[in-house]
Amino acid sequence: MVLEAARAADKRRASGAKLGLVHGLPLPVKDSINTKDLVTSNGTRALRNFRPKDDAAVLKPLFAEGAILMGKTNLHELSFGWTSNNGVFGPVRNPYNSSRIPGGSSGGSAAAVAARIAPLAIAEDTLGSIRVPATMCGLAGFRPTFGRYPGAGIMSATCNKFDQVGPLARWVADLLLFDTAVAGDNCLAATTSLKGVRIGISPEYFWSDLDPEVESICAEALRKLSDTGVALVIREIPESVQAAMEVARIILRYEIQPSISDFLAEHETGISFEQLLEHASEGIRTGMKASAFPPNRPSKERYELALAEREALRESIRRYFEELNIVALAFPPVMIPPPKIGEDEELDLRGKKVPPSLVMARNIKLGSCASMASLVLPAGLTADGLPVGLEFDSLAGNDRQLLSLGLLLEQALGQIPAPKL
Repeated sequence: MVLEAARAADKRRASGAKLGLVHGLPLPVKDSINTKDLVTSNGTRALRNFRPKDDAAVLKPLFAEGAILMGKTNLHELSFGWTSNNGVFGPVRNPYNSSRIPGGSSGGSAAAVAARIAPLAIAEDTLGSIRVPATMCGLAGFRPTFGRYPGAGIMSATCNKFDQVGPLARWVADLLLFDTAVAGDNCLAATTSLKGVRIGISPEYFWSDLDPEVESICAEALRKLSDTGVALVIREIPESVQAAMEVARIILRYEIQPSISDFLAEHETGISFEQLLEHASEGIRTGMKASAFPPNRPSKERYELALAEREALRESIRRYFEELNIVALAFPPVMIPPPKIGEDEELDLRGKKVPPSLVMARNIKLGSCASMASLVLPAGLTADGLPVGLEFDSLAGNDRQLLSLGLLLEQALGQIPAPKL
């Protein structure tokens, strides 16, 4: 199928016909995104034969512009985790070190791009599932403002709150091309220099208790930006904003069961949420039951309070940006380098055993909760050759400005070497 599509693309080019923006681009697609020509398993056993009737909405403008469906990429089962250690189809391996995770849940999409199988892949981010794989695989990753790209045809963990499809690539220019093809936006900000660009740093919340190598690499990245004229503006984010981790947790735990149930019914999968969970791997089944089922599922009153806290949080971060006159916040997305495959229960952080949810989620949940535009860029490699990234979060709606700025940030930070495969 892929070769036939590629031959057709070659014939169209040879004929002199008008070509689309991404003509001939081979596109790996996360297997939580519906494709009518290929099964969409969501990484779980009960859906391994599910063939959607239509493509997800985000794919249609890409196919109209000439992209080719290359295949579906493995992921953390049901997108419910950050390792991509899939209990049904096996683990995704990091191209920089096959004993390490690529991050998740969009680990397969990230691994495909990092391994130079394709120049760009489609991922999806609820609470870091684009940004965690981007930093762990040394890529540029973009989670747009919620709603910038259409979400129809994607199994969401929340009801129109956090889940957002987006691209992973090696270059920001490719992220811009994707954005143009899907959002129809071809504007570029007029910024031609980083001199005087104001970027916020919240040292206690985002930069405390980091792995020493992550801290060192990201501090060096900030020094590079400062040397180009970037003004680093130091001020702690408001306390209400620091509640993002708990607010996101409450909303996700309350909404995940009804949201997945609605998807299963809408797309006529023929199975219920209970049947889906019955055939899931033990780790997913246990995790879901421990968070999304009574008595652990939050009460309606606590959920509604979390929604109000989310609105207050979004207003607080907007005021923070305005008072400091900054264009973005900068911080390490993940607190550690990529851990080994199988380290799903506890991770080592400065000699202490901590849960994966802390090191993976503490810094990335603000972007999801406040519906910010988020860009991850490679910052460097550890002594063992493992990638570390730096995240830049901008206010909702500033997607094109952030991507335009990303071209300059990328140039200042420099590229990391390709993995030795």
